[in-house]
Amino acid sequence: MKEDMLEVLIYLFENYIIDGVSFEPGQDELAKELVGAGFAGEEIDKAFVWLEDLMEICEQDENRQLQVHSSHSLRFYTDEEMLRLKIPGQSLLTRLVNVGVLDQFSREMVIDRVMALDSQEVNLDHIKWVVLMVMSNQPGFAEIAEWAEVVVTEDMLPVFH
Repeated sequence: MKEDMLEVLIYLFENYIIDGVSFEPGQDELAKELVGAGFAGEEIDKAFVWLEDLMEICEQDENRQLQVHSSHSLRFYTDEEMLRLKIPGQSLLTRLVNVGVLDQFSREMVIDRVMALDSQEVNLDHIKWVVLMVMSNQPGFAEIAEWAEVVVTEDMLPVFH
């Protein structure tokens, strides 16, 4: 049996967001499918809560009045964030903000969702998946979905021309 909430999230993302499945099953249907795929009920519930919290944060992003778009700002991490993200994760987020893939608010969304992961150990691949999940809730994601998946799965950084 698969034991990790992040595995549930990745499964959902790969099967319903990246692949662009045309129907939207309800939470009960999804839960049955996930159990059938070998995921534990507790991890499925945690994943649904994680996704609901992401949706709430995205709604805050849509409703915010003041947008801060300064590429010259610095982000200081708390001790807990530094332990969780480690230097490679912090560097990735900094690069993604610097090249314009993430803005400051979406970076904060990524940090919030990484901190909410139920995994004991968070590695760079986990952070990349969270970045992709956050990006999938941004306007215009459909146009860059394939490129974004390559960035996450192929260990590449975006190149702009």
